[in-house]
Amino acid sequence: MRAAGGGAAGRKEVTALWMWLLLMATACGFVFLLLNLPDHRSRSGPGEPPAQPNPSFVLVVRDCCWLNRTWRGCFRRWRRRLCPRKLQIGDVTKLNVLPDEIEGHADEIAAEEDERISRSPPSTKEKIWMMQDQLIMARAYLQFASSHGSAHLIRELKMRMKEIERAISHSSGASRLSGSVLQKMKAMELALSKTQRAYPHCSHISSKLRAMIYNSEELVRAHQSESSFLEQVAVRTLPKGHHCLAMRLTSEYFSLDPKEREFPKRSSMLMDDFHHYAIFSDNVLASAVVINSTIAASKDPKRIVFHIVTDSLSFPAMTMWFLTNPPSPATIHIKSLDELKWLPADFSSRFKQKGIRDPRYTSALNHLRFYLPEVFPSLSKVLLLDHDVVVQKDLSRFWELDMKSKVNGALETCSSGKGYHQLDNLVNFSDPSIINKFEAKACIFAFGMNIFDLKEWRSKGLSATYDKWFQAGKRRRLWKAGSLPVGQLVFYNQTVPLDHRWHVLGLGRNSNTRRDEIESAAVIHYSGNLKPWLEISIPKYRDYWNRYLNYDNTYLQQCNIHR
Repeated sequence: MRAAGGGAAGRKEVTALWMWLLLMATACGFVFLLLNLPDHRSRSGPGEPPAQPNPSFVLVVRDCCWLNRTWRGCFRRWRRRLCPRKLQIGDVTKLNVLPDEIEGHADEIAAEEDERISRSPPSTKEKIWMMQDQLIMARAYLQFASSHGSAHLIRELKMRMKEIERAISHSSGASRLSGSVLQKMKAMELALSKTQRAYPHCSHISSKLRAMIYNSEELVRAHQSESSFLEQVAVRTLPKGHHCLAMRLTSEYFSLDPKEREFPKRSSMLMDDFHHYAIFSDNVLASAVVINSTIAASKDPKRIVFHIVTDSLSFPAMTMWFLTNPPSPATIHIKSLDELKWLPADFSSRFKQKGIRDPRYTSALNHLRFYLPEVFPSLSKVLLLDHDVVVQKDLSRFWELDMKSKVNGALETCSSGKGYHQLDNLVNFSDPSIINKFEAKACIFAFGMNIFDLKEWRSKGLSATYDKWFQAGKRRRLWKAGSLPVGQLVFYNQTVPLDHRWHVLGLGRNSNTRRDEIESAAVIHYSGNLKPWLEISIPKYRDYWNRYLNYDNTYLQQCNIHR
């Protein structure tokens, strides 16, 4: 009976062993299949970043490698396949709005090192990646080693790590590795083998690697959240000098006699033989730069009439600035929103949305553009400029532009063919009222510099179209925040595309715009968060804006506003 029982137990053990081997073979076959899938980068579109590896998949691959005791080769394989050398920590954390000039010094060094490695021959790159993997494993073992571990082994591991770090630094970009480097790699391999024998529990090391990755990801998320928050604070907060300027100008405005607060009257201000420019802004210096640059570029500034509309709080400061700094020989007229009595009573507050505090999306002045025929009832054509633009060339030709019975002349932004320049990136095409009336792949046009035919606007009733879509958007979510998405619906099939040289975008977010492209443009636009009057602006683009401000002005000196 005992013999029979022993035989049955032996058969059970053999069966369990075979089942375990079959399970391991199946798991590793699955991993091998995943590792040999097409490269993630091949699924990315032109100009798009490589797809990111799934962290859980990386852990599955690593666990299988550990269980099969072939961690070095497998570590290299998933690193090459899932973590291309071009991918940097900075790529994960950057917000696509930060310029190169304010990237961390550590990221620049890492990028330079990767660039040097990429220039190395394939065999050399393989060796450098092997050394980097050795460093990863050595750090994992060091963090895992307990305080009562082998002090001699720990010291040896630290010494080998320093040697490998120096070897990587000296070998990056080299055509071949020296013999001493190969000897150091062998010495590190020997030290890792000793360590593996001292700490044989693979599951413990795998857990430690998981913890290291988790901690790194948490640190990246924390820094990303902090950077995003600080950037939004900087965007929404005017510099101290600008607050000082507004206070001084407002104080001086109210010290004037009421008759001195008026601009010189011009009987022809609303006649169509003049070129009328509209600026809706609460930023004094930004408006001054737009006006100064327009006059400087104009061939006939006497024919220019500027119309500024601002809010009631900014009206005194805006008026005082241009009373003391008149834009001669052009004419200027400034209004407050409160003077536009025909606007809805809740117009100044109706654009505030829960959870959205960015003034670009909640400002009533941004939405006033949809009532241009009512703001200027006597005009037939007006050029609307955002306050974050600089005019570099004469714009008078817009008043001779054939609008082809359309309402809006604007720059189309889909010339690069990227998806985020198409309408479905801004508008909710799952809603029947959208999908039945608009083409999802229609090109998006830009605000910032737009010529409007107000006669056509009135005849087509586009202000009523805006009101209809705005009310529909209040009942259900049809588009992203801001005036740009709803503007695409209002002016759908009513826009004449302009040549790209008229309007260059992105100087407030993209540090890669070429200098010749900027200097050949008629209007440059600091679209994005990094406005030229903020300290976080892109340094190499500031001078295009600064040159149109006189920093010797008494008010600027008193408020410590400098270049």
